[in-house]
This record gives sequence, C-alpha cells and structure tokens, in this order.
Amino acid sequence: MTGSYSNATYRLYDDNADFQKKAQGIAVGLTVGSWTELPEAAKEQMQKHLGQVVSVEVHEPEGVQPGERYADITIAYPDVNFSRDIPAFLVTAFGKLSMDGKIKLLDIAPSADFLSAFPGPKFGVQGVRDLLGVHDRPLVMSIFKSVIGHDITNLREQFLQQALGGVDLIKDDEILFENPLTPLEERVKACMSAAREAEQITGQKLLYFTNLTGSTFQLKANAKRAIAAGANGLLFNVLAYGFDALAELAADPEINVPIAAHPAMAGALYPSLHHGISAPLLLGKLMRIAGADLSLFPSPYGSVVMPRDENLAVMEALLTPSLPQKPSFPVPSAGIHPGLVPLIMGDFGPEVVVNAGGGVHGHPGGSADGGRAFRQAVDAVKAGLTLEQYATDHEQLRIAIERWGVRTS
Repeated sequence: MTGSYSNATYRLYDDNADFQKKAQGIAVGLTVGSWTELPEAAKEQMQKHLGQVVSVEVHEPEGVQPGERYADITIAYPDVNFSRDIPAFLVTAFGKLSMDGKIKLLDIAPSADFLSAFPGPKFGVQGVRDLLGVHDRPLVMSIFKSVIGHDITNLREQFLQQALGGVDLIKDDEILFENPLTPLEERVKACMSAAREAEQITGQKLLYFTNLTGSTFQLKANAKRAIAAGANGLLFNVLAYGFDALAELAADPEINVPIAAHPAMAGALYPSLHHGISAPLLLGKLMRIAGADLSLFPSPYGSVVMPRDENLAVMEALLTPSLPQKPSFPVPSAGIHPGLVPLIMGDFGPEVVVNAGGGVHGHPGGSADGGRAFRQAVDAVKAGLTLEQYATDHEQLRIAIERWGVRTS
C-alpha cells in the first residue's frame, strides 16, 4: 500500500459467512463502492481511494454454538478519503456498516497524519497535577448530588462541605443545566468563593468542573463565560454533543482549563457484545484524541458495572505512550466508597482519580467527613497499611468502614 492509511478493527458475528469475502466487501463498499466492474483505467485512477483488507482472524472453535462464530477484521482506509475530523473517520469506518448485522467496532489505529490534526488534552495527567500541586498520590473527586431545585445559597453550602473534606476536584452533576435558580456565572462565582474559603482552612487547591451546556453553537461562548466568572474546570457530556465538539473546545486557546468528559449515553453504545463501539475506544482512545483531560467511565466495583478487564483496557487507552496526545486521567466512577480505595489503587496504580458521590455525601458525619475518609484511605494505602490499621486513629475512615466495609477483591 502506498499513501497514508487509518485502520479500523471490527468483530463480526455470523454462523455462515465467508469472512474473507465479507472483509473485502467492507473494504470496497466503504471506499470506492465497487471494484471488479470498473474498467482498468478507472481502477488505476481509483486505487489510491480503495480500502485494503489488513487481516481476517476467524474464531471457529470446535463445538461452537449457534451465534458464537466470529471474525476480527481489520480494514485500512486511505486518509485521502476523509477530512481530518473524528466524525468523518467514524462515518467512513462505521457509518452504514454499524447497521449491517452483528458487528462491533473494536478499535481504530489512525495514521500519524490524521492524529496530527488533534492537539489532544491541554493539560493531561501531568498538567492537572501541576495545577493542584499534587504529584504523589491518586486524586480524589467529589460529585454534587441533589442539585436540581436548589438555589445558589444551598449549592454553595454543598460545595463548601465537599471542599472542606480535602478533595482535589468537585464536579457538577451532569444533569445540572442552565436554570433560573443556579445560572452559570452565579453558580461559578458562588462555588469558587467556597473553594477559596475552604483553601484557607485546608491549605489545598481545588478544581471545580462546572457543567458546560447549551446549544452546540453556543458551547464555546458558554465555556468562555464560565471561565470569565472564575471556572477552573469544565464538565462536558461529550457523547450527547459529539467528539468534534470536544475537539473544538480543547483546541481553543481561550478555553484554558481542564475538561472532564462525562460518559452520559455511553450505555447506548458500548455494552452489547454484537453492536456498537467498544468501551476502550469510546471512553478511552477517542476521548483522549479529542482532548479530554479526564475521562469518567463506569467502575467495575459499584452500581453501574463495567467488567474489570474492560475497565483496565479503557485505562490503558487513556495512559498509553503509543499515542502522541498527552495522557488523560482515568476516572472509574459509580458505587465508589472509601473501602474500595485499596482495590482501585491496586488495579489502576497511581494515575487515577478516585471519584465518589454517595461515598462522600453518605458518610454519617456529613460530606466533609466523607471527603476526609477518602483522603485517609489513600494515605493508608500509600503508607502500606490496611484500612483497618489506619482507621484506629482516623475516625472518619473508621466510620466509613463501619458504614460500607472494606473490599479487597
């Protein structure tokens, strides 16, 4: 092959298909449309636009049951066929193909030329750590809960209690949109004043990820309104707006704060064995390429479960040095409590954000004690102690263990 190509890998289930023929049909059908019927002169002209079959790996074990026969197929798509934006590549590689039977997009391997169009995260793991001045432990994030219908005064108090617990990051609930009770600028000013108040007590810096919402064409303006009001982080529902919207926000030099990508709507795309887009690609590689500094995804531990192996593959996509974009923080979420911290740190290592909502707010001592319990759990693991050992002289952690227990596997 000559020229620049970007690859896509699929898993295709079919009990009877000739997978080699099917792969060739994909390579031709999603590029030049037809091949054998073309005259030789046309073939010469169209060759640079023709997709190529890279590999076909058929999985046909002995005793296979109906519905279990599949093949992993990799197709190379000429970069000349599509513009340098994620929607163009996704539509090329998986647009109409996504509707062609039991087929799942497992991975993409964009060319260096394609990747060069994406600056990626402005901050990434190291940049977020630098903003906070925290380099020796996992970060701890707290989530606003029960925000709909509350006014600015109530919201500020909720924020303050979380901040007093020593968390590093606080994020809006993803369903908190522009509304008369908590308009964007007022919300940001109130929460950032609470962050400054807490810093006077804790001595700790904090990033507040305010939810960026509104019509697609107003997103940049709304982001800049939030930043002008003092916002030092943005939460963004990427899949509702599209990866290109994230890429545009991340590339704008005036939007100079970290962006946390929320996985809202991901459940419509990744969980099926036979359809959609794999979680490591959807919530890992594509989020990082498009510019998310942090990517949230369902944890393997709690209420919205993703299998552990799949979780670790998302983490690998966010952190691997094989991509030119800065690494993004993995944020396994949902059902997290202090008793899970040893498991999280064991599975994910130091470059992880421990993210909790109910595990903070549900602490019997209140949200501030909930945050303290998480920080104590992180410190215990760092010190090489069990949570039970550390809890003997750390009351908030002791109470959290009594409330939720400790899980190590």
